[in-house]
Amino acid sequence: MSHPGRSVSTDLPEAICLIDLSAPDNSGFDKGRSLVARMLWHFLGAPVLASRVLPISRLKTWVLRAFGAKVGQGAYIKPGVRVKFPWYLTIGDHCWIGEDVWIDNLAHVTIGSHVCISQAAYLCTGNHDWKSPNMKLFRRPIELRDGCWVGARATLCPGTTLGVGAIVSVGSVASGEIPAYQIWAGNPAHYTRDRIVRAEPR
Repeated sequence: MSHPGRSVSTDLPEAICLIDLSAPDNSGFDKGRSLVARMLWHFLGAPVLASRVLPISRLKTWVLRAFGAKVGQGAYIKPGVRVKFPWYLTIGDHCWIGEDVWIDNLAHVTIGSHVCISQAAYLCTGNHDWKSPNMKLFRRPIELRDGCWVGARATLCPGTTLGVGAIVSVGSVASGEIPAYQIWAGNPAHYTRDRIVRAEPR
């Protein structure tokens, strides 16, 4: 778009691309199991976990445990849930994992007890160093402490920790440490107010 009184030069040199993805650096990525185990998970375990034809939470819990996840009592897992590597997953007691949640756990994801992860939330443990010419992969664990809540379609970035009872609201993008019993919202997520929990349910 031209502006009155301004001239735009067409003789600027073309920018040089410094990014080279021909030799990606995943040297810090430990997949945690043999190729055979990963293939079994990909073709057998993961489809059962994500299945909408078999909406049986106990079956999904059994499959996760069979492939190395640590899952407590009373976990409720809805259809459409995806887990990258179950051996990098710990779920406490009485957790709710909603439809289409994606736990993209290239590193450990630790979920405490009485945690709610709502529909289509995304837990991302891996990213790329954009300063590196080959965009080197890095991994950071995610921890959700007891009683916290990840809202529908929220995204947790690598290294995020939610304190006890903390909430990341619907559609938010959170990183870093969210203190206990605080509610964060937005992109990037920021503090909005404290979470006040009644002594008794109504």
